[in-house]
Amino acid sequence: MAESAAKTLSERQRAFLAEPYVGVVTTLREDGSPHSTVVWVDVDEGGVVSFNTAYGRRKPRNLERDPRLSLTVVDPSDPYRWISIDGKAELTTEGADAQIDRLAKKYLGKDEYPWRSPEERRVTVRVRPERISSYGLE
Repeated sequence: MAESAAKTLSERQRAFLAEPYVGVVTTLREDGSPHSTVVWVDVDEGGVVSFNTAYGRRKPRNLERDPRLSLTVVDPSDPYRWISIDGKAELTTEGADAQIDRLAKKYLGKDEYPWRSPEERRVTVRVRPERISSYGLE
């Protein structure tokens, strides 16, 4: 296992996150207990990792109160290839609608996210890494 306090992804880690593998993000509820959900993962050319959600859901509420999170992505065909990123979240609505459509293309092959409701406000959650661990990506 490679673990580092590095705050940037290696090229192999970035390429791994560009694959359509889902992640599990864990945030913290008000009582400190973990809340884990499956998310579609995005990584840009600069290596910034993010995911998309909507206001009104638990993830944004948890992260606005306590920005700490953990994101783990596992290769579904090889459980010995994975990455885990612990860090803090930055939430923004800027570009969030376009991002969910890009993620729908990556994960579903569709040009637009098919489950958007008219009143929904999408939000991008950028992950500022504090610790990156991985296996099989050295």
